Amino acid sequence: MNSNLFTNKGRSISFGLLVFTGSMICMGSSQAGGGGGISLDLHIKESLETQAVWVGLAILIGVYALIITEVVHRTLAAALGGLAAMLALNYYTVEDALSLAQVTTMIDWETIGLLLGMMVMVGILSHTGVFEYFAVLAYKKSGGSIWTLVVILCSVTAVLSAFLDNVTTMLLLTPVTIQLAKVLDLKPIPILISEVLFSNIGGAATMIGDPPNIMIGSGLSETAIANAKTADGGSYSQDMISQGVTFNDFIIEMAPGILMTVVPAFMFIKWFYREEFSGSRVRDVAELEAKYGIKDPAMLKVGGTILVIVILNFFLHPLTGIAVSWIALVGAVVMLLATDRHELEEPLESVEWTTLLFFAGLFVLVHSLQEIGVIAFIGEYVEKAIAYFGDDTPEGQTVRLAAAILIVLWVSAVASAFIDNIPYTATMIPIVLQISDNLGSYLLTPLIWALAFGACLGGNGTLIGASANVVTAGMAEEAGYPISFNEFFKAGFPIMIITTIIVSFYMLLVFVVGGEDGANTVKIALLFVTLVSIVLQTMRGRKKGKSLADALVDDDMDLIAEIVEDVKNLPQTIVGRLRQEE
Repeated sequence: MNSNLFTNKGRSISFGLLVFTGSMICMGSSQAGGGGGISLDLHIKESLETQAVWVGLAILIGVYALIITEVVHRTLAAALGGLAAMLALNYYTVEDALSLAQVTTMIDWETIGLLLGMMVMVGILSHTGVFEYFAVLAYKKSGGSIWTLVVILCSVTAVLSAFLDNVTTMLLLTPVTIQLAKVLDLKPIPILISEVLFSNIGGAATMIGDPPNIMIGSGLSETAIANAKTADGGSYSQDMISQGVTFNDFIIEMAPGILMTVVPAFMFIKWFYREEFSGSRVRDVAELEAKYGIKDPAMLKVGGTILVIVILNFFLHPLTGIAVSWIALVGAVVMLLATDRHELEEPLESVEWTTLLFFAGLFVLVHSLQEIGVIAFIGEYVEKAIAYFGDDTPEGQTVRLAAAILIVLWVSAVASAFIDNIPYTATMIPIVLQISDNLGSYLLTPLIWALAFGACLGGNGTLIGASANVVTAGMAEEAGYPISFNEFFKAGFPIMIITTIIVSFYMLLVFVVGGEDGANTVKIALLFVTLVSIVLQTMRGRKKGKSLADALVDDDMDLIAEIVEDVKNLPQTIVGRLRQEE
């Protein structure tokens, strides 16, 4: 941390950034996902459109090469990419060079404001000792078993991410996890990666759990579709408008599919980190409670009350319409005033400025590429791929529906893994409307959920696929535990593939097999089968004497290993018996 930032002058600058971010949100749109305020309305020079797209793709690939190889810090890589994309955009557009005010509209100030506000509040609460207290509490519940502890942390992460949001959840749980790992002498990185993977899985289940879902809920509601314009400037049909989504639709459509992915995800995590998550740690609980108790009860009461009010307003966001960024920023300012209004150094030390700068650079990069036409280029090929399958006959529509679901789901998952899912989702929302308007309105509802599943689960693919990943990596690096791109990729990408395969199966059964009339019946049946399977598997594992956490991922691997060993020894056994008979 650069100590110069926290001189008297630096404190004023840092506090001023809170006010600046709030003012930028006022200029922009209240919808998460970026831009807004000053309209860019740019046009690429004639005959250079194709060249601009290929240059944009080269810039994007170059940035990811820098991040993957870790030649430079990812924040610097994003800044270089944003600068290169801006230079390309200024070269290829008919309009004059963009002003600084126009460039700032490319940054998603909703996300920046949410992160900044929550980082300040977490920084204040970290000095009360509450995170150490929760770490000890989690250890007590685990009984010393490392795997049980991981299951508890991941389960709490998934549930909180569903009903809060995954970025806020990781801001709260990352300090707890790091402190717990220090106390138990564990490697924190495998636990942090596991938690953030489950934060993206859990966050996909509700409208407020993941930024892409917030954007889809806002951009594809009935009101939003009614106000949107088609490619030729017209309005969308009443049939498409009636398919707009609501808060409850996310739970009904997304939650059953997400529930189907939980146990397989736990199984993979248990297998992948079998060495790190095996065994137990024995510690004196009384000694831990005495050593890691609450240090400042008064500050905890005040700060905790403010945080609870902030979280409550997050829940009420769909009803009040107040942007979550404003809620977080106001909460941060109030907490600063309520705790120590004359001292800003300590709370602002916890702000991950490199993470915020990384997001700013990434948003400028991706939105510049959007203006150049890179993401629209991907959308055009998605539509062409869907149009290739089926026709307008009933049988052809069924084939096209299945193809559309799989194509949008997998393109969204893979693209969201390598392009931050917030700007990607912002770009795909009008593309989904365009595809449904051109190829048939019956595609709209399935494509909405295919986009939501793909964008949320695809965020697990790489370290920079989702905001929660970047935030966790930034906080871990600040604590002295840097998470490399490759280390995250080895665990995250397989989880992304596994969960997307399961969701593919779920969506095909619901929307293709179930159809318009039987979709709800299929969802209920799948939900019932999933719950019964989890219960039966847990009961089977418990009968073998396993703990609840081990029973959850009971896969009979020990039994299979014994059978394989018996088969390998079978020839020797037969020979031995024959000799005995002789």
